Amino acid sequence: MPQQQVRIYSISQITSLIRDNLEAEFYDVWLEGEISNLRTPFSGHTYFILKDETSQIRAVAFRYQSRSFPFQPKDGMKVLVRGRITVYEARGEYQIVVEQMEVRGAGALQAAFEQLKAKLQAEGLFAQEAKKPIPLYPQTIGLVTSPTGAAIRDILKIIRRRFANVSIIINPVRVQGEEAPYEIAQAIRELNDWPEEIDVLIVGRGGGSAEDLWAFNEEIVARAIFVSRIPIISAVGHEIDFTIADFVADLRAPTPSAAAELVVQNKQYLVEKISSLESKIYRLMRHKLDLCLARVQQYNQNWLSPRSIARFFQRYHQATDTLELSLRKAILHRLSLTRGRMQHTIDTFYRLAPLTSIHNWRERVSGLRERLCRWEQEYMRRHTVRLAGIMGKLDSLSPLAILRRGYSICRRLPDLQIITDSASLGPRDLISVKLFRGEITCEVKEHGKI
Repeated sequence: MPQQQVRIYSISQITSLIRDNLEAEFYDVWLEGEISNLRTPFSGHTYFILKDETSQIRAVAFRYQSRSFPFQPKDGMKVLVRGRITVYEARGEYQIVVEQMEVRGAGALQAAFEQLKAKLQAEGLFAQEAKKPIPLYPQTIGLVTSPTGAAIRDILKIIRRRFANVSIIINPVRVQGEEAPYEIAQAIRELNDWPEEIDVLIVGRGGGSAEDLWAFNEEIVARAIFVSRIPIISAVGHEIDFTIADFVADLRAPTPSAAAELVVQNKQYLVEKISSLESKIYRLMRHKLDLCLARVQQYNQNWLSPRSIARFFQRYHQATDTLELSLRKAILHRLSLTRGRMQHTIDTFYRLAPLTSIHNWRERVSGLRERLCRWEQEYMRRHTVRLAGIMGKLDSLSPLAILRRGYSICRRLPDLQIITDSASLGPRDLISVKLFRGEITCEVKEHGKI
């Protein structure tokens, strides 16, 4: 019988084969277990053992990946991890390379929430002195929320009812799901770079479960709110819901509707308040004048009434009447100024309405289009003149122009080598003579003669 050939592997070869098979079969798996022996060396990578009641597996989370975890892993913590099974060839041990990690068990979300809250608070992101004041009369409001939720409908309805002249810029985002935190943070950065000045931002969504609201508990959203130069009002969920965004924002509104009421003053209320102040000032001045007149009358009744004293009081009666007239004029002037400022404010809001801005931008685009057409025509004219000059120079240097003046090009046949010296020719050599029009073939009769 022929001897069967046996294949012998090296340790490295068999380890590589096992690794390739494991990675091909278990390239994306979820494992649940308890963390133990956790350590993080200077490299920043995290190493630990994931175990259950009877078995264990080594795990590693590389630095760039572990930074995205929503919490800090600790020994004894029950977690759900996602990653790929591979082999650490140096020791021949199989392990899982962790790419995603979630806390498991009761209060998992709350634990992650409290951990991130303590971290950001220690860094000063919740500090009261870092919060920016909300403008009293904003002219442009930015909204970062879902374009289809109930929150945006409530906000727009309340703002239009309370002060319809306010401009609103909406940057639509997803407010739940894995991509939501990145979209919310990017939308805040985009509105901070908006070409028009935005006075305040409302960031939020309507109510939902803790999982639905979790996008507003992510660190990337908290840091985007903190570095925003525009004041931000956080309006997430219902009054009982609190998120990390609420603590970092410059103002927390219990609901999106409440945010709209906080950011926009009621126009009718302002008009009524000014009218009330006007009436109050007039009543106070009238009361002051009545007191002065009563005191004058009292002095008039109690004093003796010689003619000199009578004239004395007559003069003060006249002065009092003059003062009353001056006060009336001053009050009317002050009220006129107040009405003028109010009308100017109303006109400003109308002037900054979206339709006016759109008209101004259309005129600006039209002007730029005309300038572009003029520049294009001038550019084409200059380059046409330049091209004509270059073509003239090329034409003057062309061999055909030289032939036109009576010169010719002589080449020896059959190698077509150009002849520059008659001494290179012998009798009966054939030459080709290139003229301006046509070409002739000649035979050499004598040296130096054709």
